[in-house]
Amino acid sequence: MAQPSPSYTVALHLEVPASQKAVASLVDTATATGAVVNGVDVAEADGDHLIVDLTADTRDSVHRGELVAALRALDGVVVRNVGDSTFMAHVGGKIEIAARYPIHNRRDLARVYTPGVARVCKAIHDHPERARLLTIKKNTVAVVTDGTAVLGLGDIGPAAAMPVMEGKAVLFKQFGGVDAWPVALDTKDPEEIIAICKAIAPAYGGINLEDIAAPKCFDIEARLREELDIPVFHDDQHGTAIVTLAALINALRIVGKRIEDVRIVLSGVGAAGSAIAKLLMAHGATDIVGYGRTGALSAEDTEGMNEHRKWLAENTNPRRVTGTLKDGLVGADVLIGVSSGNLLQPEDLKAMAPNAIVFAMANPVPEVDPIAAGDYAAVVATGRSDFPNQINNVLAFPGLFRGLLDTGITNISTELLRAAATGIASVISEEELSPVYIIPGAFDTRVSKAVAGAVRRFADDA
Repeated sequence: MAQPSPSYTVALHLEVPASQKAVASLVDTATATGAVVNGVDVAEADGDHLIVDLTADTRDSVHRGELVAALRALDGVVVRNVGDSTFMAHVGGKIEIAARYPIHNRRDLARVYTPGVARVCKAIHDHPERARLLTIKKNTVAVVTDGTAVLGLGDIGPAAAMPVMEGKAVLFKQFGGVDAWPVALDTKDPEEIIAICKAIAPAYGGINLEDIAAPKCFDIEARLREELDIPVFHDDQHGTAIVTLAALINALRIVGKRIEDVRIVLSGVGAAGSAIAKLLMAHGATDIVGYGRTGALSAEDTEGMNEHRKWLAENTNPRRVTGTLKDGLVGADVLIGVSSGNLLQPEDLKAMAPNAIVFAMANPVPEVDPIAAGDYAAVVATGRSDFPNQINNVLAFPGLFRGLLDTGITNISTELLRAAATGIASVISEEELSPVYIIPGAFDTRVSKAVAGAVRRFADDA
């Protein structure tokens, strides 16, 4: 059963009898339903009654309903309002524009806008490269989506994708100091997406492609990288690959194995899986077998595959194994999951090699139960924040773009991605490293600096 989560925090506005017993019963009842009470505050006292605000984490919407029903059944309790804290955090959106040069008087106005701004426009016209210095292009990224592959929700469209894009912009700013803006496109046509990105590029220092379905995401990224003079990064591919490699570097340190020697099983061969395989191979991996819905990918059978999956089939699986994901676990050292939840039972991991590493990164439900997986694997990681070793893209993209914008690098090469991954891995010292701490947390302030620093060093050495 899922654990209560901040994603389902409920805020209840209650009327209760003015007694200590009545308030205590609220907590007891909420806890009995399995909710985690975060706070109980008296908002108002009125004679025989109190107005109480109670916040609690629940498992899901059904659990929230059970909690409300249980409290409503208490003698003298009136549920005045039920609020969803997650929805409340999104009311009106999560980002805004702030002026870096406030206008206080006419002198300011003359510099920021007309007539003084004309001089700056003319300077950029005469020297286009000065746009990076004299406009927001120096520090701004477009977060572009068509809403066709949003989280685990699939094709929900550009409007429904906006909360994710806004959240991405918040993370860019908080962790990398990068100003990012959502650009949600009402088209699924790759050529239109490419044309729009090229048309808006003058205003941005980089483009972060987000939640665009495979295989078109590969072609869109490749074309834009070729045709634009700013960095283009598809986070679902390369951000995931960076943090996966960073975690694997440290996990292998724990178990004393080399990436060149291990057998790696990859569950999921879409955008993330393909990018992970390519980056791990660039870092020295020699034995990766990818598994899709129909089993192991192999060069022996590529009929009907798109060119990207065909490349993966032809360049991985050197032993030409066949069969299911469970079959592939036999003797494997590493399992990396970027697929869907509950594909495996914990007992299936028994077949893996000693000191196995399991990255079950499907969200919100991992490929295998992470807690039970710990009975069979030496290191377990997930994509979730409520388990140790969260493999989270937020460790990569803010610092990566910070470094790209600072250095002016436009070509995001495989070697640059490797540099970013080793930067993340290096944050954890030998003394800190443990099976439950192979990758830094999202709020570790060292991470963005380490990634940006790795990019700067890469630029210096290039």
